[in-house]
Amino acid sequence: MTRPLPMVVPPTGLPARVTIYEVGPRDGLQNESAIVPVEVKAEFVRRLVDAGLPIVEATSFVHPKWVPQLADAADLAARLDLEGAVPLPVLVPNERGLDRALEAGSKHIAIFGSATQTFAERNLNSDLETQFAMFEPVVSRALAEGLDVRAYVSMCFGDPWEGAVPIDQVVRVGKRLLDLGASQLSIGDTIGVATAGHVGALIDAFGSAGVDVDRLAMHFHDTYGQALANAYAALGKGITTFDASAGGLGGCPYAKSATGNLATEDLVWMLDGLGIEHGVDLDAMVEASAWMAKHLGRPSPSAVVRALADRATD
Repeated sequence: MTRPLPMVVPPTGLPARVTIYEVGPRDGLQNESAIVPVEVKAEFVRRLVDAGLPIVEATSFVHPKWVPQLADAADLAARLDLEGAVPLPVLVPNERGLDRALEAGSKHIAIFGSATQTFAERNLNSDLETQFAMFEPVVSRALAEGLDVRAYVSMCFGDPWEGAVPIDQVVRVGKRLLDLGASQLSIGDTIGVATAGHVGALIDAFGSAGVDVDRLAMHFHDTYGQALANAYAALGKGITTFDASAGGLGGCPYAKSATGNLATEDLVWMLDGLGIEHGVDLDAMVEASAWMAKHLGRPSPSAVVRALADRATD
């Protein structure tokens, strides 16, 4: 029996091609309580690259005390080709993280800011305003070394301590991160409370503030089952980069209400049905995610992986 395929019905007004920014090895695994062996992580990255993903975020040079799962970042980086054709970015929280990334030979890094005061205090040991003073030397040094810098901004649609987050506050924080020199801003729905109308309004607000849609990426969580609907809404606004996690792995160690990321396979299935190019081999993705699910000892959260899991092999 052949694998079912979605009927391709391309709507008008959507991008012809999108970039999937794979975050599974970093954002997907960082909240796992059982430590995943470094050789398994390295093989996971290789499988994702082989599946055709154009960019795979590999790890984070965060202090092991804060995220024990990523304590092996330097060891993992040494097992990967950080200068290969497929970029393998790493997250850096501060200048010490940048030092470690440079030592490892990283060419692409990401910084991680907050759209809210409380999350900045809990996650960054900073606040809404002084976080930029922490990021400025990281970005300036990275750019001087010829690295590409991406910026994440979290809690853009809601915060578990503060509730709804004003759109203009998100835009102000996001613009300041871009103004530091980041090439792209990933807008994070960290606790998964966004809805399609909210997504569209926030993207429009960035446009009104002079931020080109090409500099924006969307990072959705599926806490309330809205991630795909939100991705479709963002497509309609011209967004062409989407963060996604293989098998729907993920969460946030600093926000317990944050559940899994938008599953890469679910996004690919939707894009296939829309006739939007992305370059990812869905069968290879399903196989990689099913392989990792076995190592984690539980079924994949991805609906598409579960539907096609009988086709995945070791």
